[in-house]
Amino acid sequence: MSLKLEQLRRDYLQGGLDTLQLKISPFEQFNFWLSQAIDAELSDPTAMTLATVSASGKPSQRIVLLKHADEAGFVFYTNYASQKARDIADNAQVSLHFPWHMLERQIEICGKAHKIPMAESLKYFLSRPRESQLAAWASRQSHRIDSRQALIQQYEAMRSKFKDGEVPLPDFWGGYRVKPTRFEFWQGGGKRLHDRFEYVLRSGQWDIQRLAP
Repeated sequence: MSLKLEQLRRDYLQGGLDTLQLKISPFEQFNFWLSQAIDAELSDPTAMTLATVSASGKPSQRIVLLKHADEAGFVFYTNYASQKARDIADNAQVSLHFPWHMLERQIEICGKAHKIPMAESLKYFLSRPRESQLAAWASRQSHRIDSRQALIQQYEAMRSKFKDGEVPLPDFWGGYRVKPTRFEFWQGGGKRLHDRFEYVLRSGQWDIQRLAP
């Protein structure tokens, strides 16, 4: 039985977005919307899709969690041997996407990803629950494994190895900072006439333009 997807539709009526409502800085606009997403108790408001492209031009997407954001960029953490890390090594241009469906909002951020200093990764790693620290050691992220049981066995081996002290930062694990060159803020609108505003960095200044939906 086929699903009649073409019949699924709704209107977007929570409110529009006008030029006068926008912050001059896209970072301030992002923080304002993120605060509203948190206050609205959305599930995983810091979850974002990270899109990368391999050296051969193959695109890939996955969900990661935003762990820090300021005018220097947007930070997430991963295994440096993962698929996303291999893609970034070949092509540092990435895209981030925040899908806040309940608020009828989306944010897209494009920019370059670079590894952060080890001291920053260490500070964050030490703030993680011990179970998460051990999981970072146990998982060869994006590599094939025989079974879940094999993964659990590796986790238990790491727990035994580090049972008598702090779990150290793996040399294959750390953060990336995405330094933006473009933002797009999307607010759903009635009759499919959505509001879209683009911030583009030009000569050190952010140029703001409205885009057609």
